[in-house]
Amino acid sequence: MIAIDLGSNTIRAIKYDCATFSKVAEFERIVKTADSLVKTGGILEETIQRIIDAIKDMQKRFDFNDKIKAIATEALRVANNKDYVIEKIEKETGVRFEIISPEMEANYTAIATGKCLEKKGFDNFNHFFLVDIGGGSTELILKHKDEILSKSFRLGIVTLTQRHKTPEGIKYEIKKRSRNFKDFLDFAFNTFKKPKLFVASSGTPTTIAALKLGMNYHIYNPEKINGTKLTIEDLDYWADKLLKMEMKKREELVGVGRGDLIISGIYIFKEIFKVAKYNECIVCDDGVREGVAISECEKNRV
Repeated sequence: MIAIDLGSNTIRAIKYDCATFSKVAEFERIVKTADSLVKTGGILEETIQRIIDAIKDMQKRFDFNDKIKAIATEALRVANNKDYVIEKIEKETGVRFEIISPEMEANYTAIATGKCLEKKGFDNFNHFFLVDIGGGSTELILKHKDEILSKSFRLGIVTLTQRHKTPEGIKYEIKKRSRNFKDFLDFAFNTFKKPKLFVASSGTPTTIAALKLGMNYHIYNPEKINGTKLTIEDLDYWADKLLKMEMKKREELVGVGRGDLIISGIYIFKEIFKVAKYNECIVCDDGVREGVAISECEKNRV
């Protein structure tokens, strides 16, 4: 089957073999879905065209005769022209996106993360705290056996960067939200024992993990990323190093269009690290698209 995740900055897809529960092929492109969303309240025409072009390129790589499940998250949830966007994409590509709730997004991400941890041999892979830093929102998730506690915060790397043009402004905004993070974590850790495993999914953690391993955007290998451990010291090191680079050099490492966004992501990540009081974090590249694929395959197997 094919699972497609249209996020607030990136569209990601995988072709997945339900017989072996493994990836056959994958696709990722920065489309800046939330570009100008803060200013206009909607998705721009040129943005819609980038999404359509990406899906058409995806169709050249994948066999679209397979079952397709396409979902969209925060940018489409809040866009005032969401219906128009979905209809235009479907008319041009034949792909119909379903806008999912923050709770469903958290569920899919938790499913994928659990599989990632299990494959990497971590104990307690059914009990972990997970952060998913997206373009339009950040999800905090606590998985305990078959139960999930989650909360979505409208604090994403794209929207945050659009609102604040300086690192100082970004830091100040995140610090203001810190109390909200703590309130949720206090509730979650009191409801279920604080997990030993702190896990991070999404572009910011995976990018920092790649840089730590000597990779960049062009030679990124998700299989090497899964299971990589990060510390706050790693975040401080790379934030400082990236801020000192010219934008062209920075984007050679993290991807075109992500040079400013990665700084916002690091600051969000660091604040959650501090509030949650962990010493290290495990990174998993697997996220919403993998969770969608696994969920759909398991449905068909029953």
